[in-house]
This record gives sequence, structure tokens and C-alpha cells, in this order.
Amino acid sequence: MADSQTASLEPITAADGTPLKKKLAQALFRSRVRAVSLVVPLFAFVMASFVIPILALMWQGVYNDRFSSHMPNLTEQLTMWDGLTEPNEKMYEALVADLKTARADRTIGRAATRVNQEFPGTRSLFTSTARKVKKLKPPFKESVIKANKKWNNIEVWQAMKITSQDLTPGFYATALDGRYTVDQGFVRQDENRQIYVKLFWRTMLISATVMGLCLLLGYPVAYLLATLPLRASNLLMIMVLLPFWTSLLVRTTAWIAILQSQGVINDLMVFVGITADDARFSLIYNMTGTIIAMTHILLPFMILPLYSVMKTIPPSYMRAARSLGATPTMAFIKVYMPQTIPGIGAGGLLVFILAIGYYITPALVGGQDGQLISNMIAYHMQKSLNWSLAAALGGILLAGVLVLYWAYDKVIGIDNMKLG
Repeated sequence: MADSQTASLEPITAADGTPLKKKLAQALFRSRVRAVSLVVPLFAFVMASFVIPILALMWQGVYNDRFSSHMPNLTEQLTMWDGLTEPNEKMYEALVADLKTARADRTIGRAATRVNQEFPGTRSLFTSTARKVKKLKPPFKESVIKANKKWNNIEVWQAMKITSQDLTPGFYATALDGRYTVDQGFVRQDENRQIYVKLFWRTMLISATVMGLCLLLGYPVAYLLATLPLRASNLLMIMVLLPFWTSLLVRTTAWIAILQSQGVINDLMVFVGITADDARFSLIYNMTGTIIAMTHILLPFMILPLYSVMKTIPPSYMRAARSLGATPTMAFIKVYMPQTIPGIGAGGLLVFILAIGYYITPALVGGQDGQLISNMIAYHMQKSLNWSLAAALGGILLAGVLVLYWAYDKVIGIDNMKLG
């Protein structure tokens, strides 16, 4: 009896004599290592190609050391200056020393460009003074002002004080149609210089309009795809997917030919008698052209999520509703449509997010009234080379999308969103 009790207390072992508990722990550890080894390459790719570039760009929206790195002596003096009193001799002396170094290193243009972003017109002030810097003698304040009277303007020095700060909220202030000042903090820009907030609202308006039109046009098509016989639905699916086989640039330029004043649509309206030949509609290079072209391009992104959800709805639900006395319309509204909400949410969110970041279509068919905030971001990235302002605009746009995503989760719920 004692021997049997002792044998029952001994740990269960595997075939090789290893305790079974330890063997199971080893097997579990190896399976986790294999799972991690499969995930790590994908994780590293996402981090390197998506997360890190976004974080690096967002960092540029609040960090810019272009001035401080090229004008170190002046930066030190500006740090001690209160920004309100008249600049002293030491500040002018540091300015002259840094101008000599920057001209010798051919970096004066970089520092001047940075100040010019805060106070327009100062780039030429820096470059012209740098050309005369060898002739400047003590007292430097008097000789610098004699070289160019603009150096006596305290606003120039206040702009340099702002740019001497590596971490600055100035770019986000500019992106919100404001500016960051030494004495007043954040102030609004003049009304004739307020452009970015209007572009943000226009982007949201156009994106919401495109989303609504895609839902209005795509819902019946998705319903037909889900209910038609297989042969007919396959043919309709080919027609839905056909735009994906054509270049985005070709589709956009085709709309230019269709929407222009002598295009197909205007010719048809003149032929029908909707408008006169000398009063054709303006459908291109404005907001109307942008909405039409973007709706056509983004329509499949609404149809496919709707179709994937509608395909899983059993037809017997509608028949049951009608057998209980509901009219076809009432059965569709009360029974069928609520089950398609996950597809509506998925398609709407997908189309909206794609629309707010669109660039090529508004650039080609939008004109001045159809431009989106993405076009302004591209302008600062490619032409003005003000990457920090572009990063600030992109950061605000990203924050807006995240807020809308959060609101969608609170109102509808992300769990109810299905892409298939």
C-alpha cells in the first residue's frame, strides 16, 4: 500500500525521462519562439517603412535646428535676451562672427531661409549683409545698421530669437493660421494670410461628400452583386474591378476631357437643351470636378466592403419578413439594411481616409477651388522646402483622422466594421 502511494506521488515523465511538466514548458517555449520569428520580419518591415518615417516626420514639425547649428554664437546671445529690449553690442558682435563663418562655409542661405520662414523678407537681409561682413568694424551695432537699416527693426531680432529655439511650436501655429511671437505668444494671422484652416475644412467637406456619393451610388451596385445570378454578378464584378486595371493618371486625365467646357457632358447638356451653347457649365478646375473624379476613383472601395457583407446575409430573412406581413420596402429597411451597417462603416471609413489624403486628382482637376490640404503639404515638401511646416500640417491631419476614428468607435463601434 505504501509502495503504491509512493509511486503515485512521483512526477510523470516523458519517454526520455524528462518530467512531463518541464517537457510541456519546453515545447511551449519553442512554439512561441517560432511564432515570434515569423512575426519579427513583418514587424520590422512595418516599423522601418511606416511607423519610424511617420514619427520622424512628426518630429520635424516641432524640431528645427537649422538656425542654431549655423549661428551658434548669436543663438547663445539670443537665449539670454528677453526679446523686448533693444539688442545690445554683444548680439551684433555675435551676428558678425556667425555671418563670417556662415559665408565661409556657404551655409548662410540655410540660416537665412529659416528666419525667412518666421519673418518674410529677411533672407535677402542676411545674404546682402554677409557679402559686406568683412568690411564691418567695431562698434558692430553701428556698422551693421549702417550696412542695412533693417537690422534696427526689433521684429527681425525677435524672429531670430524664435528660430534659435530648436524645439518650437511655431510651425503648428502657422499650420493653424497663427504665428508664435516673443511678446504675445500665439496670435492669429491677418485675414488675408489665413489659408490652412480653410483648406482643412474644405478637405473634410470634399471627403465627406465623396464618401456620401460613393455610398449612394455603391449600395445598389453591391446589392445587385450579392443578389443577381452568378453569371450576371460575375460580369458586374468585372465592370467594378475594371478601373483597377487602368492607371490612376489615365482615369484622371480622362475626366479632364469629359468635364471641360467642350467636353462630352456639356455637349450632351447643350444637345438636350438643359443649357445654351454660350452658357456651358463649369465642371473642371473647381470643387465640382474634384468631387466627380474622386467619386469615380474611390467608388470600388465602397462597393467591395458592402458586397462582402451583403453576400453573407441569408435571403431567407427577407422572405420571412414578407411572410410576416412586411412590404418589400419595409422588409428591406427594417431587416436587410441594418445587417449591412458593418459594410457601410468599413466602406465609409476606407473611402473617407483615402479621400483626405488624395493628391493627384485634386492637383489635375481641382484648380484653385478644388485643392486639398494634401496639395499644400506636397507644395511645402517639394517647392518651398519647408518640411517642418509640411510635417505640422500632416500632424494635424493625422490627429483629425484619429479623432474621427475614435468618434466612429464610440458611436458605431470598430467591432461592427467588417471588410469581408
